[in-house]
Amino acid sequence: MTGTTPAARVTELPTGWLRDHMHEALAIYGEAMGYSPSVVAGRYGYAIQHTERPGFRAVGAFLQTRDGEVLVGFAYGYLIAPGQWWHDQVRTALDRRTAKRWLPGAFEVCELHVHPDHQSRGLGRQLLHALVAGLPYPAALLSTPDNDTKAFRLYHADGFVDLARNHRFPGDSRPFAILGAHLPLAPPAPRSDRA
Repeated sequence: MTGTTPAARVTELPTGWLRDHMHEALAIYGEAMGYSPSVVAGRYGYAIQHTERPGFRAVGAFLQTRDGEVLVGFAYGYLIAPGQWWHDQVRTALDRRTAKRWLPGAFEVCELHVHPDHQSRGLGRQLLHALVAGLPYPAALLSTPDNDTKAFRLYHADGFVDLARNHRFPGDSRPFAILGAHLPLAPPAPRSDRA
C-alpha cells in the first residue's frame, strides 16, 4: 500500500552492541529530549557505566532502509540500588512510606527514547513493554518531564502512577514526575492515539 509506514522490529539488545552503538543511541536521546550536543556528549560516560549495573537490560527499535537497519528508538534500565545517583535523588523526592514501598528491588527504566521522526507510531509503548517483559522485579520506576506529553500519557495509560511531581534534578531546569508501576505490566490496550 502506498504511503504506509514500515513496521519497526523491536528486539533485546546485547550489552556489547549497545556499548558499541552508544553514540548512535544518545543522538536519539538528544533529539527526543531537545538537549544540546554538549549535554548529549556529557551523558556518554554515564550511559556506558549504566551497562555495567546489575540487572542491565536494553531493547531497540529498528527500521529497514535501503542501506540496512537503522536504530530509531531504544530503552534500557537496571536494578535500582542505594548509592546510584538516580536512586538517591528519587529517595529524597519521595516520602518515607512511598520510598519503602517502591524502591527496594525495583527496576529503573533509565532511558526510553524514540527519534522524533518516528514518534506517534506506538514504538514507545513497544519498547517499554519489551524492556520490562518477564523481569523478576516487583516494580518499574522512571522519571519523565512533568508535562502533558505523549510519553507522560503513555506511562499513565500503561499502569504507571505518580509517586512524586515537580521534582528538580540537578543540571536540568525542568520539573520531572517520578512514576512507578507494579510488574508485570498489563498488556497494552488497543488505542487510536499512539506514543
